[in-house]
Amino acid sequence: MKGLKKRLAAGETLSGCWLNLGSALTAEIVGLAGFDWVLLDLEHGAGEPKDLLHQLQALANTTAAPVVRVESVARQRIHRVLDVGAEGVMCPQIKTVEDAITAVKGMHYPPFGQRGVAKMIRATGFGKNFDAYVANSQEDIVGIIQIETLEALENVESIAAIDGVDVLFIGPADLSMSLGVFGQLDHPLFTNALKRIVTAAKKVGKSTGILIFDPKDFAAYQAMGLQMIACGSDASFVANGAAELAKKLNQMKTDNMNN
Repeated sequence: MKGLKKRLAAGETLSGCWLNLGSALTAEIVGLAGFDWVLLDLEHGAGEPKDLLHQLQALANTTAAPVVRVESVARQRIHRVLDVGAEGVMCPQIKTVEDAITAVKGMHYPPFGQRGVAKMIRATGFGKNFDAYVANSQEDIVGIIQIETLEALENVESIAAIDGVDVLFIGPADLSMSLGVFGQLDHPLFTNALKRIVTAAKKVGKSTGILIFDPKDFAAYQAMGLQMIACGSDASFVANGAAELAKKLNQMKTDNMNN
């Protein structure tokens, strides 16, 4: 564990990004870049659950804490990603208090939760660190609930108050779509929703996070009190880098032809 939950509790603002290519190599490259955390996306990403182990192994010797977004709050989906070494779990499309409770219970062992117990797993060093892992898991595992629907927004205060919900993470695309102002992140409906989510989290000592699309916005969201801020993805890094270089080369080619 890389102390993600403890750092959030201490009030740090942590920068991260998405990993959605399912590649161990891009995971390692991004992990070595200096981010505090990375999100391995099993909801929308190109990777499959079988790819997750290799990505987590690639991230092990980097400073980036691995968080996995699961596609379902089914207990088996959640505890499988934790068993292979995820430090946090992000659950999308949470709508009700019951949904959030189901997600949290899947992250933790009894009596607090309903996570299945297995000793010979990667997270415990294949049994070597089992006792310490179990004893510290409730203090180490980060439970991240996405607030991205109208129903979740209406229930946000109750969701934030649930033990085991550590971060309310705003999905700007889905939330703005639900509000009828897709992509208009400066629209009052969206900004008011954002303020409500941050306020709900702060009231009960929890953190908030968001995925942003322009790094210039980082300081503004940090000033609002958001702590877990992501920007970019391995796919966008590759696409943008390739496009920029191709543009330069094509311009040079054109310039040479005209000389």
